[in-house]
Amino acid sequence: MTEPMSRFLPIAALLLLSAPLTAQSAATPTSSLKPPAAISAIRQQDLEHDLYSLAGDAMRGREAGTLDELRASMWLAEEMRKIGLAPKGDDGSWFQWWNMRRTRTSPSASSVRIGGRLYALWTGVVPTTNVEALVSAPTIFVGDARDSTLDLSGRIAVATLVAPPAGSVRTTTNTYEYNYARSAIAAMSRALTRRGAAGVILVADAITDSVFDGVATVQARGSYDVVGGVPRFTRNANAARPVSSSAPVAQPAMVPVLLVRRAALADLRADGQVADIRLETETFDYPSLNIIGAVRGTDPALRNEYVVFSSHQDHDGVRYTVAGDSIWNGADDNGSTSVALLAIARAWVKQPSKRSALFIFHGAEERGLLGSRYHAAHPVVPLDRIVAVLNGDMIGRNNPDTAALLGAQPPHRNSVALVQMAIDANRATSRFVIDSSWDRPTHAEGWYFRSDHVPYAERSVPSLFFSTNLHPDYHTPRDEPKNIDYPKLTRMTRWMYMTGWIAANAARRPAIDPGFVLR
Repeated sequence: MTEPMSRFLPIAALLLLSAPLTAQSAATPTSSLKPPAAISAIRQQDLEHDLYSLAGDAMRGREAGTLDELRASMWLAEEMRKIGLAPKGDDGSWFQWWNMRRTRTSPSASSVRIGGRLYALWTGVVPTTNVEALVSAPTIFVGDARDSTLDLSGRIAVATLVAPPAGSVRTTTNTYEYNYARSAIAAMSRALTRRGAAGVILVADAITDSVFDGVATVQARGSYDVVGGVPRFTRNANAARPVSSSAPVAQPAMVPVLLVRRAALADLRADGQVADIRLETETFDYPSLNIIGAVRGTDPALRNEYVVFSSHQDHDGVRYTVAGDSIWNGADDNGSTSVALLAIARAWVKQPSKRSALFIFHGAEERGLLGSRYHAAHPVVPLDRIVAVLNGDMIGRNNPDTAALLGAQPPHRNSVALVQMAIDANRATSRFVIDSSWDRPTHAEGWYFRSDHVPYAERSVPSLFFSTNLHPDYHTPRDEPKNIDYPKLTRMTRWMYMTGWIAANAARRPAIDPGFVLR
């Protein structure tokens, strides 16, 4: 969530402290910079209408790899056609197709028996790690695991889950109960596996038991990758890692960690029961896609260069029920930027720029930036012809007069010239106070590394990330169109538009900072 105003420092001040704004910027001086007439085509009523269509319950949360994502993608393509964009996908279509690869615990080939009793996968027992394991060993009941004298080597440790350290429970992403459960599982399983346990069985406490089905639903999905895409964080092995609400808890390889319901405690107290744990994984591919359209530039000398406006159309789909609602709409994440791109496209068609504009809706961002990683490997125009990537993610909530611009200060900044263009655009349009704290490498959320600009920035394409940051409805069914601040969304859209307009008409393209390496 947005920090108090007293802690904000204007981004220009930070930039001046870290590195002077040089003459690299070819933007018009702020004093004479005026938005083009076409900015009037960006209208609040259009944004609101489009967001209720894209992020309403009928789209069922747009989960990647499902018909719901395809339905939303077809809707976006049809809107692009109506606006008058030119398709830039495969074979003259709007779509760039690719496969997302899913690896999950096999429900048919996996089984858990303890003391001869079969525990039903996902309803009675949840493997909390996405590992393959074949273990048969006696159990030892360790209670709350505080007795460090017990020898766990070669045995299956059975423990009662205890509350995690308060500071380890995330305050964003999903519900408190889910975050509590994940943190408690991680803390106890690490402690027990380090003591040599051949496996761990954690008995849920009351809070974790209340969200048992939620943990099962998320964990059953497994993990995802993109076939033929660039790897994540290939330029710097020490780059900050994003935190994902659906990421399995990291554990030493091949050690099964299981969660069982609280009611199972009575059956598991006795030592020496043989636990037979067979966990096998299966891998298969789903189709997913990027949706891409363009507006051709007006200058024959510049029209083969492109400004990219970037969003992602997917979200979390239909999951477990929270307060009676099972559709995780993703209105802010990232319906907000998706409808912003449509609004910017309307303005761009009305008044094209000298350079061409490319509008990309990346698929399966929530599965690990899959669509942007694929497009970075298979761009529809050469990467060296992309002069700027302007990516947005969650641009419709929090304090009405503040926003974040990530990639604007070292070590994330890769083009001081592009940053200056964004600062000039903000002054000429929306006049947000910019919360620079979210761009710092010390920020607990690692927010910079969690959206679709990253594969481009890693490959030295000038890139920025526009956001209004996290809020308590992030990755919950409460992220609905009714909770969006539409006047703020309109201002954010105009800021992104104006930044792109400056970059697309500048005499010189924004340069990459000398020696830039993303870290």
